[in-house]
Amino acid sequence: MEKKSNPIALIPIGVFLVLYLGLGILFEYVLKIPMGFYNIPIVVIFLIALLVACFQNKSLSFDEKLALMGKGVGDKNIVTMILIFLTAGMFVGVVGRSSASSVAYFMLSIIPAQYSAVVLFIVSCFVSIAMGTSVGTITLVTPIAVAVAQTSGFSVPLCVGSVMSGAMFGDNLSFISDTTIAACNGQGCAMKDKFKENFFIALPAAILTVIVILIISLGYDITGTIKNSYNLIQIIPYVLVLVCGIIGINVFVVLIIGIVSGAVIMLSTGAMQAVDMLSNMGAGATGMFETTMVAILVSAICALITEYGGFEALLNGIKKVFKGKKGGQLGVGLLVGAMDIATANNTVAIVMANPIAKEMSDSFGISNKKTASILDTFSCVFQGIIPYGAQMLVAISAAGSLGVDVSAFEIMPFLLYPYLLLISCLAFIFIIPEKKDKAAETQVSN
Repeated sequence: MEKKSNPIALIPIGVFLVLYLGLGILFEYVLKIPMGFYNIPIVVIFLIALLVACFQNKSLSFDEKLALMGKGVGDKNIVTMILIFLTAGMFVGVVGRSSASSVAYFMLSIIPAQYSAVVLFIVSCFVSIAMGTSVGTITLVTPIAVAVAQTSGFSVPLCVGSVMSGAMFGDNLSFISDTTIAACNGQGCAMKDKFKENFFIALPAAILTVIVILIISLGYDITGTIKNSYNLIQIIPYVLVLVCGIIGINVFVVLIIGIVSGAVIMLSTGAMQAVDMLSNMGAGATGMFETTMVAILVSAICALITEYGGFEALLNGIKKVFKGKKGGQLGVGLLVGAMDIATANNTVAIVMANPIAKEMSDSFGISNKKTASILDTFSCVFQGIIPYGAQMLVAISAAGSLGVDVSAFEIMPFLLYPYLLLISCLAFIFIIPEKKDKAAETQVSN
C-alpha cells in the first residue's frame, strides 16, 4: 500500500520555526535581550505546534490522535533516549565539573607557553568528551583561555576560538552528549558504531586544527607561564566512561560505572559531602527536563505528521533535489543544519530531524550508524559557528565577566575545527570510497 503524501501536514513544523526563529530574532537583535534565543520557552512553542497538529485532519477523532501521540512517545528509542538523558544528568551531578580546570592547568604546567593555544584546544576536546557538553566545557575553560591570553600574549579571539573548537569536537563524539544520545536512539544504532563512524571523520579535522593553530601561534612572541593547582584523580570517572563506551559496554552500565566511581572518589577525597551529592544528582537529572520534554513533544508531533502524510511529502520533495546515496547523505546533513540554524540548538535540531532522516536513510539505503553520524556531525558544524548559538554567547559572556570584551565576529575566524569538520564530512561523503554496508543493503531491500 502506497503511503499518502500531504504537504499541508508539515504546517506544525513551520509554525514552530516561524515562532521560535521570529521571537529569537526579536529578542536578540531588536530588544537586545542577552542570549535572547535562550529566553524563549521552547517547550511552550512546541506545545503550540502540537496544538496546531491536533486541529489538523478532522477525519480522526481527538481520542485517535491521542492514541497516535501515545504510540509515538512510547516508542522504544524515545523511552531509551529519555532514560539516558536523565542518567547522564545524574552522572554530571555526581562528578561535578571541577576536573576540567585540573586537566587544563596540568597540561599548561608541563607544556611550553608557545603551545598554549593548542593545549586549550586539546584540553577542551578531552573535557567535552568526558562531560558530554560543549556549553559546560566553554563555561569552564574560557576563563582559563582568557588568563592564557593575558599572560602569554596570544589574542583572546584565538584562545576562545580554540576552546570553542575543542568543545564541539567532544560534543560530537562524547557517549553522554545530548546530541549523541538523540542521534543514536533516533536512528536505532549502537553508540560505539556511531562513534567509529564519527571518529574517522573528526580525527583528520582535529589534526588539521592542531596544525593550523600551531602555524598561527608562530606569529606571536610568547612569554609568561600558566600555573594553578589541580587534582587529577577526579578525572578517573570520565576516563572510565570514555573507555567503557568505546569498547561497547551498554550505555546504562557505562553511566552506572561512572556514577559509582565518581561517588567513591568525590566522597573519599572530601570534594563533596553525601547530602550535597544527592542534591547534585537530583539537580543534574532536573537539568535535563527541557531536553526530555522536547523529545516527548517532538515525538508526539511527528507521530501525527507521519499519520497525516507530511513526512512522505517532504521525502518526495527531497528525492527530487538529491539523487543517489551520496545525495541522500548530503540531504540529511543540510536538513539538520537548517533545523539548527532555525532553532540554535543542535540537540533540538537532531530530535526534529530524526524521523525525516530515518525515512531518508531507508529510502536512500544509508546505514543507521552513518545517518546518526551525519546528523550529529552537521548539527555540531552549524551550532559551532552560528553567532547566536549558546556556545558563542556563553563564550562571550564568560570573557566579559572577566572584563574582556570580544565579539562573535572576532572569534568566528578562529573556529577552525567546525570549518574543517565540514570539509572532512563532505570528503567522506563524496570523495573517500565507502565500505559496503550489509545492514544498509538490507534496509533498502526491505
